[in-house]
Amino acid sequence: MGWLSNLLGGKPAPMPLRLDDSNFQQEVLRSDRPVLVDFWSSTCAPCRQLEAVILNLAKDFDGKVKVCEANIETAPRICSQLGVQSTPTVVYFKSGAEVERVIGFRGSLYHRDIIENELLK
Repeated sequence: MGWLSNLLGGKPAPMPLRLDDSNFQQEVLRSDRPVLVDFWSSTCAPCRQLEAVILNLAKDFDGKVKVCEANIETAPRICSQLGVQSTPTVVYFKSGAEVERVIGFRGSLYHRDIIENELLK
């Protein structure tokens, strides 16, 4: 923990877990918590917009929902298996099964609604 965190009494903000072809099954399909996976690419402008939304969701739902990110360049097998064809794509999983998919940029309230009404009920 850094000196500023000690001073303010806070803990570091949770960060999305990075996924690739080697850890997807363990971290997502076998997860005991609901999972949000943000599929992104480095050349995608809407992906950069969505980054702040994803970071806030990771912080706000820490311990309740596992928030993950997968760069399509380092996870081609996952993208192929799930049929991810464009970025950003956010896929929600519960008990190892896909329950919702959002293609393109959507704001924080849109994603919060899915989490609260699809994943946490």
